[in-house]
Amino acid sequence: MTTAMNLPTLSNNATSLENYIHTVNNYPMLTLEEEVSLGRQLRDQGDVDAAKHLVLSHLRVVVSMARKFVGYGLPQADLIQEGNIGLMKAVKRFDPDRGVRLVSFAMHWISAEMHEYIVRNWRMVKIATTKGQRKLFFNLRSMKTSGSSLTPTEITDIAEKLGVKREEVMEMETRFSGQDLTLEPFDDDGEETYGPLAYLTDAEAEPSQILARAEHDRLSSTGLNNALASLDERSRHIVESRWLQEENPATLHELAAEYSISAERVRQIEQKAMQKMKLALHA
Repeated sequence: MTTAMNLPTLSNNATSLENYIHTVNNYPMLTLEEEVSLGRQLRDQGDVDAAKHLVLSHLRVVVSMARKFVGYGLPQADLIQEGNIGLMKAVKRFDPDRGVRLVSFAMHWISAEMHEYIVRNWRMVKIATTKGQRKLFFNLRSMKTSGSSLTPTEITDIAEKLGVKREEVMEMETRFSGQDLTLEPFDDDGEETYGPLAYLTDAEAEPSQILARAEHDRLSSTGLNNALASLDERSRHIVESRWLQEENPATLHELAAEYSISAERVRQIEQKAMQKMKLALHA
C-alpha cells in the first residue's frame, strides 16, 4: 500500500512546505460513516483507493503533530514525511469495527515514527536508546522550569513523574547540555588549525603491526585446530556447538537431548574438554 500510493509532493523548501500544508488542509475530513465504509473496503477487499482516501483525509493531523517537534532543529518536511509513514502503517492496521476513530488510532503510529526519526538524527551520537531514556528525551526539556541546571528537588520530582531513576534524569540532563563537536577544523582564518580528527590516528595501523597481528591470528587459529583435534568426536562437537557458533550457540539442555544424557553430564564433558584443549594450546 505504501509503495503504490501517491501523496502530495513535499520538500524542505519553504514555499513547497507552505503549498503542501495548504493542499492537505483542503482535503475534506471524513464522516464516521465514510471512515467505516472505507475501512471495511480496505480490510475486506484490499481496496488501495479506499486506503488513499483514508490517508489523504488525515495528512493534516501529521502536519499538526510535526509542529510539536520543531524545537529539535530538524527539517519540518522530514518530520512530516516520517509521520506520513506512520499514518500509512496505521491505515493498514485500522479495524473500523472496533469503535475507535482512525485519528485516535493513528496518532500512536505517527508519533512513534517521528520519535524514531528524531532520536536517529538529532545527534550523531545516540542519546536515547532505552525506553526510560526516550521518555526523558521527549519530556525533560518541557518539564524544566528554567534554562539552568536542574536542582536536586527538580531531579527527584521529574524522576517520580516519569517513573525513572534520578541517575537517568541527571544523565539525560548532561547529554542535553553537551554540544556536538566537529571532527574537522574550520579553516577560516588562514592559519593552520587542528581538530579532534588529527588526534585519532590509529597507531596500530602501521604495516609492521598489521603483519604481527596477522601472524598471531594464524598461529592462534592453528593452535585451536590442533587442540580441537585432540578431542574425541562428542567432546569436539559439544565445544564447537557451545563456543564456536557465531549465531545461536547450543545450550546444555539442547546437547543433552541430542546425546540422551543429562545437562550436568554435558557440562562435565565440556569442562573436561576445555581443560584438555588448554593443555594442548600450551604444549
